[in-house]
Amino acid sequence: MRASEEALAKKRFFAINLMRVMGIAFLMAGFILIAGRWELVGQPTDRYLGIALVLIGAFDFAVFPMLLARRWRSPRDL
Repeated sequence: MRASEEALAKKRFFAINLMRVMGIAFLMAGFILIAGRWELVGQPTDRYLGIALVLIGAFDFAVFPMLLARRWRSPRDL
């Protein structure tokens, strides 16, 4: 593996893990909004925003990293 390929792999690894961390942050913020512990605009709007954040966070944590990994997969040697 050349140095440029290694640097690209490190950047991609960082991006995938950053997506997972952001997903966790969205999940936590969403659950806090749903529980009513944090007020942005008042209920019931905060609850709806919390639900949206939970759904986005779940996608960012579980699905999006797999999509990135599939897109960036190295070609197989023939």
